[in-house]
Amino acid sequence: MLLADLSNEIEEVIGYRGCDSNRIRLSLAERNITACTPPKKNRKSKPPYNWNLYKKRLMIENMFAKTERLATRCAHTFMSAIPIASRFIFSLKE
Repeated sequence: MLLADLSNEIEEVIGYRGCDSNRIRLSLAERNITACTPPKKNRKSKPPYNWNLYKKRLMIENMFAKTERLATRCAHTFMSAIPIASRFIFSLKE
């Protein structure tokens, strides 16, 4: 499980709706990490999440999707866009 390898510096984990489970939430809570995951629609008790933070995840995902579309045209373009995308992600943390 990738979440088990998170460093101690992580404060929040942003996940999509499919990652919403009690097991994941409890695992993160034991390590004082906030889970920013929208609850599944069939959940009876819907835990709160930070919509503004989750919206940043959607922006990053959409940016990678656009970059991937470019990759189908030219692999060189995709490889050169990875550092740009990485810089964009880290700038969102600030």
